[in-house]
Amino acid sequence: MATAVVTDSTAYLPPGLAERHGLIVVPLQIAVGDALHDENTIPTRDVLRAPATTSRPAPGRFAAAYEEAAAGGATAIVSVHLAAAMSGTVDAARLAAKDAPVPVHVVDSGTVGLGLGFAALSAAATALDGAAPADVAAAAGRRAELTRSLFYVDTLDHLRRGGRIGAAATFLGSALMVKPLLVIDDGRIAPLEKVRTSSRAIARLEELAASTAGDRPVDLGVQHLAAAARAETLATRLRARIPNVADIYVGEVGPVIGAHVGPGMLGVVVAPQL
Repeated sequence: MATAVVTDSTAYLPPGLAERHGLIVVPLQIAVGDALHDENTIPTRDVLRAPATTSRPAPGRFAAAYEEAAAGGATAIVSVHLAAAMSGTVDAARLAAKDAPVPVHVVDSGTVGLGLGFAALSAAATALDGAAPADVAAAAGRRAELTRSLFYVDTLDHLRRGGRIGAAATFLGSALMVKPLLVIDDGRIAPLEKVRTSSRAIARLEELAASTAGDRPVDLGVQHLAAAARAETLATRLRARIPNVADIYVGEVGPVIGAHVGPGMLGVVVAPQL
């Protein structure tokens, strides 16, 4: 590909998928105790056992990725990353882009997880077709704009501690028994609905995902944290319920997002195809 595509580890693509599509993945970092780890080198369960803080990659990590792409023959790079409202990752990429050996187009996806992953995959597919770099970047932005990420958490405690709760805190107040449904909206976590039990919340998550998908051809992502059985069941139900599912990926989020959502999180990413 004349245009290389770079993304970050919070895309949480299934094992091997990034490599098959020629994506270069820059890891975010997480500190557990006094040790700093790339998130792809530490199991998520280890983060749940101890207080952890997350960190964007240093600009030098992006610089190295851009140099790698250029050395591999790329004449331009599209760098697609998690929402700037959630992380300084986009800022670090932009700093590195200034001194990159080839032109770099940095895209703020406005989302995270497989919402970001599908945007990066669309960029890679467009690049493989020989499109101009601006068109590759536009494909990533358009896919991210079309994609809707819905999720359920067992408790708001982790989001509240990490400062990621935003308007949802006011919406939900101090109701201890509420099971919240949330959405990523313009790069931020926003409230969607409050449900009284986890079973009702998951059923409602299924309904909302099916309604969002409609009859369009879509890719789906079902993501979880320490809730593999729930995720597989939900994926099976969605495949049966949504008429035009192309690809469906089921997987656990990594420690950077896991530190903010806590165990029991269950999410659905609905990504209409371009």
